[in-house]
Amino acid sequence: MNTLAINQLSTFRWEFEEDAQAYASHGFDGIGLFRPKVDDFGIDRCSDLLRELDLSVTSLSWAGGFTGSDGRGFDDAVRDAMDAVIDAANLRAGSLVVLAGGRNNHIRKHARRTLCQALKQVSAVAEEFGVLLSLEPFHPGCGQEWSFINDLESTLHILESVGSPNLGLVLDTYHVGMDEEVLSWLPHVSEHLHLLQLGDGRHSPLGEMNRCLLGDGCVPIGEIVHTLLDLGYDGPIEAEVIGEDVESLDYEMVLGHTRSYLDMLTGSKVH
Repeated sequence: MNTLAINQLSTFRWEFEEDAQAYASHGFDGIGLFRPKVDDFGIDRCSDLLRELDLSVTSLSWAGGFTGSDGRGFDDAVRDAMDAVIDAANLRAGSLVVLAGGRNNHIRKHARRTLCQALKQVSAVAEEFGVLLSLEPFHPGCGQEWSFINDLESTLHILESVGSPNLGLVLDTYHVGMDEEVLSWLPHVSEHLHLLQLGDGRHSPLGEMNRCLLGDGCVPIGEIVHTLLDLGYDGPIEAEVIGEDVESLDYEMVLGHTRSYLDMLTGSKVH
């Protein structure tokens, strides 16, 4: 059964405890954790609270930036990712989300080689600790500084090159769902899919990420979800609702709307 969850970025202004209490009260079974919030609250306190509320950790975001686009060197980014793997293990997270980093003036071949080198090192630690790594492609319209991996095909090529059994991917419908070919790629993606994130938008991403309430945009979320469920996907389904269109909305309303939408979308196939 797929676990229904929501990512902490959806309630960005709240503190960790407020997030967890509200998600549980709205009937979510899982939570996507944001590392800065975890660091502020403390891993041990996070684990205790989530155990008390019976919330599973569907993801921990994020590690990566191996190309230096965020100002860190390669070795620093790799060490941080290894630390994140250990945190993910302690939190019993379903997966650790990994972002490649922007091209940072590298030629694409060099950026790809750098990413694969980092993923091989981090994957070795992930295999030791039993943690799944999930590489996430970002739409180029809003994620050039976050990732030079922008589509499902490129992501699959990286997974093949690295060859770790613990390395898979995140499919975020906001980033890849507006691609006209997305449905045709789902059979190739499903066996590598660790996390399905749901995001919607009223137009193709341009500039900052600007998601709308699920179902209010133009992303074919229903088709994507139902296709993946039919293909046997049984991993977490995690909503991420963030951006200018929703930042002024009451968080309780956002959570209620999101839970109702997920129930409508998935019916009895999930819990």
